[in-house]
Amino acid sequence: MDDSMALGGLLALLGAYFVFVLVIAVVMLISMWKIYSKAGQPGWAILVPIYNMIVLLNIVRKPVWWILLMLIPFVSFIIVILIYLELAKVYGKSTGFGLGIIFLPIIFLPMLAFGDAQYVKIEE
Repeated sequence: MDDSMALGGLLALLGAYFVFVLVIAVVMLISMWKIYSKAGQPGWAILVPIYNMIVLLNIVRKPVWWILLMLIPFVSFIIVILIYLELAKVYGKSTGFGLGIIFLPIIFLPMLAFGDAQYVKIEE
């Protein structure tokens, strides 16, 4: 086997990997857009860094200052876990579903977005 065949195979593998990652990114983007929309928030907010976290914190009914906690190493992991557990809760799902969002988001976020889950509004 000569070098050009090996390089061609490597480029094909990298191209397939790129397409795979792109498909996952698009699925996640569309899912989060739909989740934001179901909660009565603008779906396009998912595209704007930092603002998307502000909107997500509003959806899960947590204070905006939690963004500062996300800047602290290791604390950010705990905050993200709490946010995803609360995301499941505000859509009427269980803690187990929240754990699914944490560990298998590519499966559970589309289920939340395109399933029958409805955002639970708080009466004020």
